[in-house]
Amino acid sequence: MNRKPTATTAAGVTSSSSVFGAPCWVSLMTRDLRAAQDFYGAVLGWEFRPARLGEEFSVALEDGNPVAGIGALASALQVAVAWTPYFAVQDADQTAARIRERSGTVAVGPVGFVVGRGALAADRDGAVFGIWEGQLLSGWETWRAAAPAWLRLQTRDAFEAAIFYGEVFDWACGRPGCCDVEYEGDEVVLRSAGHVVARLSSGALEAAPDPAVRPRWEVHFPVRDVDARVAAARLHGGTVIQHEPGAHATLRDPDGGLFTLTARTTAE
Repeated sequence: MNRKPTATTAAGVTSSSSVFGAPCWVSLMTRDLRAAQDFYGAVLGWEFRPARLGEEFSVALEDGNPVAGIGALASALQVAVAWTPYFAVQDADQTAARIRERSGTVAVGPVGFVVGRGALAADRDGAVFGIWEGQLLSGWETWRAAAPAWLRLQTRDAFEAAIFYGEVFDWACGRPGCCDVEYEGDEVVLRSAGHVVARLSSGALEAAPDPAVRPRWEVHFPVRDVDARVAAARLHGGTVIQHEPGAHATLRDPDGGLFTLTARTTAE
């Protein structure tokens, strides 16, 4: 069933229908919510408040502004600890069907929450992502413009992946609110309302034993001092996967979640 798109309300709340296809949130599902809050609070300076999704979810705040979500994995869910991007959709059931039709996998959902419906899925190469239908974070337009997080898909073939995601999310369809896609060199660049919100890059190895080089969505957090955050991560039980001093670093938190820090001056 198609739902009529709704625009941003007077209260500053945005519907997923009005920005369909755009990344709308990033979230970490972890085994120990308190330990994850302690780690990311120490490394990134985040504070936390309860989320409307329930007591097992929290919203990370930087300087009082929402940055990301952290939730506790249900014991029955056999999914890896990972940072996951969510994409806004008009109809979660329809989008889930599109994913399956194109040989992707829907692992969980769509599941109903107080403010919307979500699902976890994977593309044909195994990169995990989420979909969200419903109300977005209050002040989401500010979240997007401030770019507290941006995304890069490391995949086998960026152009093939762009076709998959374009068909699933109606990228470059020409309808008001859709995302624009451009090809820059060997990358596919995704823009929403003029903002670069994701890049798709080729070169990942499908069967690689190292999860850092398998197809996956990388979540990047711009920071002012990459090296200081790397030192803090080591001090609090994190692992450094890759570090280019002053520029960027890929880290693993104590529970196994991979994330990337990028110098704020060079981030999109």
